[in-house]
Amino acid sequence: MKPKRTFTSEFKRQVVEELISGIATRAQISRKHNLSGGLINHWKEQYEKGKFGNEPTHEAAFKERIKELECMIGRLAMDNDLLKKALQLNMKASRKKESLLPDVYPPQEAQLKGGAKC
Repeated sequence: MKPKRTFTSEFKRQVVEELISGIATRAQISRKHNLSGGLINHWKEQYEKGKFGNEPTHEAAFKERIKELECMIGRLAMDNDLLKKALQLNMKASRKKESLLPDVYPPQEAQLKGGAKC
């Protein structure tokens, strides 16, 4: 079994810039450096995100920001649903004169349990 090859960021950037500039096609670069086309595509995506010490392209930066914001929206929507359900349960319990929310001040017995003894 062949040992796994590793490539420097400089080499990856050089290969991608060669592809982007149009000096050579993906197939030519693949044969020249003995790389797969899929690996070159992966490097190109990373290059667009600025992973090789270069400035990210505007399109890739916007896509990454959109992805982050969509994740945030999803988390906030889940939190919102949870809080709505908790409020509905608390409203039902308060109609029955019971509250699901903890008391602001715990009972006296709870305060005396544990801790340092005087």
